[in-house]
Amino acid sequence: MSVNLKDFYADWCGPCKTQDPILEEISEAYPEVAFEKVNVDEDQETANEYQVRSLPTLVVENDDGIVERFVGVTQRDDIESALQEAGV
Repeated sequence: MSVNLKDFYADWCGPCKTQDPILEEISEAYPEVAFEKVNVDEDQETANEYQVRSLPTLVVENDDGIVERFVGVTQRDDIESALQEAGV
């Protein structure tokens, strides 16, 4: 089963910059997870598809669909729990 983590962000978003190092650590610890950064200013269509209203928003999904959605800066433990729930 494939697991993806989409990180919806914008260059002007301060909390998004706080989220970045947390995601970098997790991406190194979970090489089997596909991490995708989505700049909402450049890719509004995808942001609308995922109903992103606030930044940062993280969406963890697997082959069955969305497992977890986080709005705001999210700590590593919460993200790791969602990844495990998704099947990592």
